[in-house]
Order: sequence, then C-alpha cells, then structure tokens
Amino acid sequence: MYRAVLAAVVFTACSGAPGGPMKMTHVDDSAALQPQHDPVESADILSREPLANTAEVKHILIGWSDGSGDASSKDPRAVKRTKKDAEDQIRAIMVQIKNGADFDAMMKQYSEDPGSASSGRAYTVSPDAQLVIEFKQLGLRLKIGEVGVVQSEFGFHIMKRVD
Repeated sequence: MYRAVLAAVVFTACSGAPGGPMKMTHVDDSAALQPQHDPVESADILSREPLANTAEVKHILIGWSDGSGDASSKDPRAVKRTKKDAEDQIRAIMVQIKNGADFDAMMKQYSEDPGSASSGRAYTVSPDAQLVIEFKQLGLRLKIGEVGVVQSEFGFHIMKRVD
C-alpha cells in the first residue's frame, strides 16, 4: 500500500498538472494534492488550464522588504512594508477594482513596476516570454477583462488581461 501511495504522489506531483511541480509538505493518501498558494493569490484561476497561448496583461506590482536581496533596487514603498502589509494592500486594491476603479489609474498610483507603472503599458505573455513563471501562469489563465493575483520573487502582481 505504501508503494502505491508513494507512486501516486510522485506521479501526481510530476505529471505536468496546471501550475507545474507542486510543493509537497506531507504524504497522506486521503488528502487531495494541491499546490500551496498565498491567501491573496487567485488559486481558482491558477488551478484552471491555460486559456490562451498569448495574452496582453497589465499589472500592479506590490513588493515588501524580506531582508534578502538588494534593498536599493526595490521601490521605497516596498522597503517599508512587511509581507502582511503587502497582503493587506492587495486586498484593499482588489476591493477598489471590484467596485469599478480604473485599472490604469490604480497602476499609476500603486504599482512599483518601473517598466509599466507610469506608462500603463501592457506586457505580452506567452509560454516563451522573458517573464517570471508565476506571471506567465496567471496571465495565460485569465479571461479577457478578468483580474487576478499571483506572487513572484518580485512581490504580488495584480494582473488584468486586456486582450
């Protein structure tokens, strides 16, 4: 029985399921194997199959200071923020967006991405785009007009598919 459970765990974890390899914290034959997501991430969107091979997305980047990396390359707002503060800000921004706030205006006000915050430009997402994997995973799963959240090494990305 143990070998069958272990084989099922190995097969499921490496089967190429949506979201790629999953972090395994324990083996339990009664538990469903699920990727671990931060509470503010859009786990429902990330669990679906990709909807497109190419998508245009805009995003709001919210970072935090974690004590690692080069603090001089981070936005001054992120350096002053904890991860919990970042999660709270993500929740507040998402409420505004769900209540009809203009996404481009929110980008200019809140985003810490120097490449798109002030310009409002969209990124082209494809499987081979030079973007972090988490950004690509969410971007290709969003429906046009849909907004979702994902975490990467840069922070949280509130992403909206525009095309």
